[in-house]
Amino acid sequence: MVVVCPKCKTRLKVDESKIKVEGSRFKCPKCRAILLVKKPAARPKKQLDKNKILVAHSNADTTNEVTSILTQHGFHTITSADGIDAMIKATKELPFLAIVDVALPKIFGFEVCKRLRQRAETKEMKFILVGSVYDKKRYIREPESFHGADDYVDDQQIAENLIEKVNKIKGIKPKEKLEDEVEKPPEKPRVEKPEEKVAPETKPEVTTIKPPAAADDHIERARRLVRAIVSDIYLYNTAKAEESIVAGTFYSVFDNDLKEGLKIYESRISDKVRAQGDYFREQIDKFIANKKKAL
Repeated sequence: MVVVCPKCKTRLKVDESKIKVEGSRFKCPKCRAILLVKKPAARPKKQLDKNKILVAHSNADTTNEVTSILTQHGFHTITSADGIDAMIKATKELPFLAIVDVALPKIFGFEVCKRLRQRAETKEMKFILVGSVYDKKRYIREPESFHGADDYVDDQQIAENLIEKVNKIKGIKPKEKLEDEVEKPPEKPRVEKPEEKVAPETKPEVTTIKPPAAADDHIERARRLVRAIVSDIYLYNTAKAEESIVAGTFYSVFDNDLKEGLKIYESRISDKVRAQGDYFREQIDKFIANKKKAL
């Protein structure tokens, strides 16, 4: 640590390990003044906010669905649409839980989880991965690995299962019905005498016409689908995928999976969008390159 002599303003480098609990005296080499140096007070460790949840998803509709459910149950939410922004907000806002889309752009969700686990300030943070299963007939089991996350939910099961998983992580037990609890019969509706009412003045119906989605939205939708396809392959075949990425054989090892994924991609993405670029190959190459750096 560096201390400044109050008399001559000389900067002195002091070995902090040699400073006693009650403080130690040092002599300034320039003006010979005696300095009493104490260790700096330890900064209080920042705590994770037990009521704050980060929702990181590339699909705005899914983000709105998740935040609506969490808000109804009293949680405060912060949102993000890509992996880099999610990491920045997680380290700044310190939520106790992050609900993360595995197919996030820029940094995949499972990589966000892994990196935040390695940081001192976020290592105690909990994570729920949101899978973007593109073919439910193929994946009828849990993913091979949660990649350090605490739980997993499919994006089609958010309304049904999400809050149960959040409560489980927070340690809130589900409410159990008491054996002696008797359900009350529904009350009979009150019948009121009809009263003459004046019909309200009718107003002309106005229909709002939404503008067509921008071209960039269609391209991002195509990229999101490919990220979902490749992330599913990775989540359900993690060890095999990593071996093939290191060996440079990912395309040949997962040839059948990628062909099936391409058929789905071509059926869901219009010819017009696909004519603008090979987003299928682009996103898979990007995934392989990023994973190769991490392995």
